[in-house]
Amino acid sequence: MNRLRRYFFTGLFISLPVFLTLYIFYVIFKLIDGLFGIVINAYLRTKFGFSIPGVGFILGILLILLIGFISSHLLSKNVLPAIERWFSKFPGIRQIYPPIKQIIGFIFSKDKAAFKKVVLVEYPSKGIWSVGFITNDSFKEAQEKIGQELVHVLIGSTPSPWSGFFILVPKKDVKFLQISAEEGIKLIVSGGILLPSQ
Repeated sequence: MNRLRRYFFTGLFISLPVFLTLYIFYVIFKLIDGLFGIVINAYLRTKFGFSIPGVGFILGILLILLIGFISSHLLSKNVLPAIERWFSKFPGIRQIYPPIKQIIGFIFSKDKAAFKKVVLVEYPSKGIWSVGFITNDSFKEAQEKIGQELVHVLIGSTPSPWSGFFILVPKKDVKFLQISAEEGIKLIVSGGILLPSQ
């Protein structure tokens, strides 16, 4: 019985990440296919009596490539920010669009430069230590008012390390960890299950 249990959990450990990854890709596929394929497949069913599964997904990928090409080669560096400023003027958009853009930019960033260092800080109260990320250290007005060198710390929440609590902490009270931002992210996303390599 113990051997069967070991086999089961070994198989689960190997197969579950594969199934979850495939499921996420399936959800993304269905979402994009649903967004772009409704009109095309409705036309095909009306005119020819059949539909093509995945045509919306292919069209969505082509549209994303086209937008990337246009923004990289045809739009100047001033045009894209102007479009974003215009888009952000709509009610409710400026509260949603900038944070989403920052999160997506962080996810696809190559160097994860936004999270400069992984640190320990006493938060939310003395004696309780939280893992956080140094994000900046240049808020001069706050430093002048407090009279201390402050650092910006984002206390990430599980399973989303780029959301959580933003706090300003005196640099002298911060304990710097010798782990990479990627290891800190894994630590928070897993809820402490995946430990950094020692």
